[in-house]
Amino acid sequence: MPTPIIPDRITVHLGAPDSPAENVTLSFADYIKNVASSEIYPTWPDNALRANIYAIITFALNRYYTEYYRSRGYNFDITSSTQYDQKFIKNREVFENISLIVDEIFNDYVTKGEQIQPYFTTYCNGTSVQCDGLSQWGTVSLANQGLTPYEILQNYYGNDINIVRNAPVGTNTPSYPGVIIDLGDSGEDVRTIQTQLNRIGANYPSIPRIPSINGIFDEETRRAVIQFQKIFNLTPDGRVGKATWYKIKQIYNGVKNLSGLYSEGITITEAQRIFPKTLEYGDTGNEVSVIQYYLAFLGFFYDTLPQIAVDGIFGEETRNAVIAFQNQFGLTVDGIVGRQTWNAIQDQYDAVLRSLPSEYSSYSSLLYPGYYITTGATGKVVEQLQTFINTISRYNTNIPSVTVDGIYGNNTKQSVQAIQRLVGQEPSGAVGPLTWNAIVNLYNQYR
Repeated sequence: MPTPIIPDRITVHLGAPDSPAENVTLSFADYIKNVASSEIYPTWPDNALRANIYAIITFALNRYYTEYYRSRGYNFDITSSTQYDQKFIKNREVFENISLIVDEIFNDYVTKGEQIQPYFTTYCNGTSVQCDGLSQWGTVSLANQGLTPYEILQNYYGNDINIVRNAPVGTNTPSYPGVIIDLGDSGEDVRTIQTQLNRIGANYPSIPRIPSINGIFDEETRRAVIQFQKIFNLTPDGRVGKATWYKIKQIYNGVKNLSGLYSEGITITEAQRIFPKTLEYGDTGNEVSVIQYYLAFLGFFYDTLPQIAVDGIFGEETRNAVIAFQNQFGLTVDGIVGRQTWNAIQDQYDAVLRSLPSEYSSYSSLLYPGYYITTGATGKVVEQLQTFINTISRYNTNIPSVTVDGIYGNNTKQSVQAIQRLVGQEPSGAVGPLTWNAIVNLYNQYR
């Protein structure tokens, strides 16, 4: 679950959600100016205006952050219907003083307690319509009593609210990673699925709990996905495509009640990443080593890609290799490994594995298969892994031997963990590129 950003643009549906109306995309600040000019009066006291604008900003961000509509299959972020959202009038004139205030605070928003998501700052006019949230006309009398914008907001939303100031502005990137997530995949997107399914399981106890939230799509994760799909009438294939991704997000938002005054909320711990969003010059660690492993392999098959060392340091050599890869495959050339470049590197690795030249066929069994091998995996790759393990175990009594049956069960996992400890890796029991490489090196050493 990412931490909130202010979108540079937002898409508004000019009507109720299911009405056949036009969608309008505009800058987030211009959207807020339009809504504020449509809902409140420029003659109100400055503190009342600011309190209302904070509420308007935060309400819109809550819709955007939770992907309230996009998780339901819509192609917009918010509607212009006051029955559901906020009043927006296409091409309307905005008031100058409101415009100036929005320019100053458009990237400030309200949170509640220890929660990090924009709070659901519901509101109504307070005269013809009453609600549990902020009363727009009520803010005027409070401002006339000398209350600050923050004190006005506290009056309606509680003393434990906070105002996040100068939040970063970013491009609109959908949360769905754009590729189907399956057994053997890894990364922050997998960790998001695991976290959300475990929380959903508190309300739907037939969904089995995932014991390890580690970002590796293993058999336990697949079982939880299958049961979720069965409950919500999706194809129970254990894979997370777009439909399953957004249904998980929708139900997660629902059980956490993120679009409600009494939201359980998302904490900083839940939003912290264990896998980096991007890798770039100066970064270090296992994630860098993984990128280097793929690029070094591809360098044997593409003359345009330089050979690099797998040392876990994103230096000039690695950046040049990333730039060469991006040039080779028509990507944005920035030397940074973001989502698009990472997916392209994996795709090219898989493509080379599937079409290895004949002179490499005798080495194919030694090459990393391109996905994590973990509980639930079966087949030739697992058989080969078990063969490697047994060769290593004959020369190292600390590594238990296994049955070569092509099934990645607990015994195989325990042997993998023993090897990971031997080579100084985290004993996750899942075989990614670095563990595979270590096992192959040991196998070559002992055979």
